[in-house]
Amino acid sequence: MNSSLILSNILNPPVLFFFLGMLAIFIKSDLEIPHPLPKLFSLYLLLAIGFKGGYELEESGITPQIGLTLLAAVIMACIVPVYSFFILKIKLDAYNAAAIAATYGSISAVTFITAQSFLKLVSINSDGYMVAALALMESPAIVVGIVLVRIFGKSKEKESESSEFSWSEVLREAFCNGSVFLLVGSVFIGILTGQKGWEKLQPFTQGIFYGTLSFFLLDMGMVAARRIKDLSKTGSFLIAFSVFMPVANAIIGIIIAKIIGISQGNALLFAVLCASASYIAVPAAMRMTVPEANPSLYVSMALALTFPFNIIVGIPLYMNIIKIMGV
Repeated sequence: MNSSLILSNILNPPVLFFFLGMLAIFIKSDLEIPHPLPKLFSLYLLLAIGFKGGYELEESGITPQIGLTLLAAVIMACIVPVYSFFILKIKLDAYNAAAIAATYGSISAVTFITAQSFLKLVSINSDGYMVAALALMESPAIVVGIVLVRIFGKSKEKESESSEFSWSEVLREAFCNGSVFLLVGSVFIGILTGQKGWEKLQPFTQGIFYGTLSFFLLDMGMVAARRIKDLSKTGSFLIAFSVFMPVANAIIGIIIAKIIGISQGNALLFAVLCASASYIAVPAAMRMTVPEANPSLYVSMALALTFPFNIIVGIPLYMNIIKIMGV
């Protein structure tokens, strides 16, 4: 792999702030970001990328290739949890396997944003409609995870208990989760307001974007460092899964990108969406709908291993694979 790609990514300011956050925990610094602010940073990032994506989607319109890309995104969001589940079932019960599979079938918006930042750093263009793919891939994995639990949950007693919860509540949690709702809503607002709305909000949605991302990744570095101790509970099988499954999913995504003929920049974003794991929306839903699963497994895997791997090594690795495959 081209070492200059890794170096470019590591020397990206937001990624360096992620390292700084981890270092603060390792050396026991008293650095702390007040509790409400990380949530605000997260909401801002979702609003900004959603609004920009909606504006660019309005500018480009829905072409056959865009429609095909969005369809491929939904299909991947549904398929990844299924084969991940059967791999995980080798070592885990159905509940933990389904929760982890759903986590890896969904996406990480911050990993996607970091990939966009990397593309700007290496001067490769991407299209705003990929934000629509991001929005579409957030929720299906939650529904697939619940379906897998309903089908493969062993205990009949548990099955009868699980039938008591309302599917309407599951669907509401999957599609009306705050982060999903804000992202999708921002996309629609960007589409509706078009050029005029973009001109009004650009100083807010773009001018302070990377500063806010740096603060958010500083906090994420601190959170990831605190979660590292939980990795001792996962075992070598799940640690290996946390690294190799994202790479496998990314390669599948790159092959699909080559088949449908999208650009290098869009191919990287699509690969990153396929490779990332949710550490916000899916864990919140899994805690409610699959209480039998152990949250320390799927949260620590996604946040302490897959997330750092993707933003440090994964993004330049996937870009290198894209170039080798001639996408």
